[in-house]
Amino acid sequence: MKDPGPFDVRAGEPTEFSVTAFVLAGGKSSRMGSGKAFLSLGGETLLQRALNVASKVAGEVRIVGDANKFASFGPVVEDVYHRRGPLGGIHTALASSTTDLNLVLAVDLPFVTQEFLQYLIAQARESGAVVTVARVGGGWQPLCAVYRCEFATLAEVALREGKNKIDVLFAKVTNRVIEEDELVGAGFSLELFRNVNTPEDLESARILLGG
Repeated sequence: MKDPGPFDVRAGEPTEFSVTAFVLAGGKSSRMGSGKAFLSLGGETLLQRALNVASKVAGEVRIVGDANKFASFGPVVEDVYHRRGPLGGIHTALASSTTDLNLVLAVDLPFVTQEFLQYLIAQARESGAVVTVARVGGGWQPLCAVYRCEFATLAEVALREGKNKIDVLFAKVTNRVIEEDELVGAGFSLELFRNVNTPEDLESARILLGG
């Protein structure tokens, strides 16, 4: 697959600096038993892996989480709506952003690649969609997706109403959905979306990475 690469500012196209990336690191990690962000995989923490890959495709990278835990690793924004799950994190990210395009990446997706994130951002730019998101195995991947800032308004309404579901909001905006066949056809592995929620997941990820 051809690497989309950064867009050439000399040609009048947006560069990666017109995208802000947000690493969601504020989850409770209840199934893991300890904070996922600082778990080690392949010689670096999950947080470091996420920050490193995000920094390759965005002009600014911020962490959504507790400033007391994460301020030493980069700029941090704290949840406006506390203990409301990933939708609260997405809302916080978009409400604090100064760019229209925003990459949201969960800290527990260690196999996401620079090439896929570039592809995702390119599709978001080309389509003009409010949400650009993959759908794998019939399930959405909203924690590795690109959102335009206007999605924050929908998220805030839902949060005020006590609703935490992300994907139900997709029906209210324009979407660019990247289906499995497109992913495979573009040369991407579906392992991109393998997440780390439990100690067993972590061990499987270590085996996969070692292999």
